[in-house]
Amino acid sequence: MFIHGGLMHFIGNMLFLWVFGDNIEDTFGHVKYLVFYLVAGVLATLAHFAIDPSSQTPLVGASGAISGVMGAYLLLYPRNRIRTLIIYILITVVELRAAWLLLIWIGLQTIQGLLSIGVSDQVSTAFFAHIGGFVVGVVVGAAVKMLRRDSSGYGGGYGGRERPAQYWRGRRID
Repeated sequence: MFIHGGLMHFIGNMLFLWVFGDNIEDTFGHVKYLVFYLVAGVLATLAHFAIDPSSQTPLVGASGAISGVMGAYLLLYPRNRIRTLIIYILITVVELRAAWLLLIWIGLQTIQGLLSIGVSDQVSTAFFAHIGGFVVGVVVGAAVKMLRRDSSGYGGGYGGRERPAQYWRGRRID
């Protein structure tokens, strides 16, 4: 998780971590976030190995762990809006809800992962590590959401009860 395939690989991972990581760290706290991040990275690696044990794809980088952060973000902050660079005929910036962006991303990872089975010696991305990390994040996010609902009495509607945390540009504002 601490070695990368080059400067662009490192920059890409840090960009995703910058966009999604701060809210998850605010929710979990520093130590729990670090433990979650490391566990998600290890389980992502094991998922890649379990799905394609003959894979020749090198497992370098923090992508599996960051995918875990993204999976948790999907459940904990699905309505947050994220500015996204779209390159398709024209280059433009679009604001999308996190849920749409993350579901599109995991869908692309799944398609590419399925297409890479059996030809992993020609593929340089460990798609199943991304998928495995994302699943870990979704499971942890669901557990946190359930625990948060039980402990705060927040059941979805406010009804005089505690409101969920509010964020603007990745910073907590409540």
